[in-house]
Amino acid sequence: QVQLVESGGGLVQPGGSLRLSCAASGFTFSNYVMSWYRQAPAKERDLVAGISSAGSTNYADSMKGRFSISRDNAKNTVYLQMNSLKPEDTAVYYCNAQGWELGRGRVSYWGKGTLVTVSS
Repeated sequence: QVQLVESGGGLVQPGGSLRLSCAASGFTFSNYVMSWYRQAPAKERDLVAGISSAGSTNYADSMKGRFSISRDNAKNTVYLQMNSLKPEDTAVYYCNAQGWELGRGRVSYWGKGTLVTVSS
């Protein structure tokens, strides 16, 4: 069965840093595009960053220069390094995997999320 388990969330001061991790299992991790999304209270779920199987990355404009996504295919894990955190970064952060499977076509998997709170 497919599992995406996020960790690393918590309370951090404005200007601080945090690294989120997403441990994946149940599929061929190295063949999937991995992404981080976030959802703040009463807000839409928005893309934060994505990384292809080859390591190409993309970021939402508001995260460029502050956040960095990476992956370790040997560990089936994707990371999100967050620096210079702001109160508006407070949200539940979700891990997402997208790929293609025989007999199903395009598939998308989600983790349960980890809460990041930026507050003094």
